[in-house]
Amino acid sequence: MKPERENNLVDLLDRLLNKGIILNADLIISVAGVPLIGINLKAALASIETMLDYGMMEAWDESTREWCKKGLTKEAIEKVYAIETNPDSSPLYPLPAQ
Repeated sequence: MKPERENNLVDLLDRLLNKGIILNADLIISVAGVPLIGINLKAALASIETMLDYGMMEAWDESTREWCKKGLTKEAIEKVYAIETNPDSSPLYPLPAQ
């Protein structure tokens, strides 16, 4: 018998990125009733489009778009291509002299 849906993982990932998921977790490690370490985890996993729809990551999106508008000159694209084709070439932004 053949399963009806073969793309379960792809469908799950697509739904997860389209809808998003938020994780909130609190972890407290204690010994003999004395709390030693407390960890508070908050994570959001979604596509950028979904996060923007919910008002998250707007400042990051704006700054990234401005950076791309300024940085996508012909010379910058040629430097990126040169580094991708020859990994031993110099970096895009040279390291400061020490």
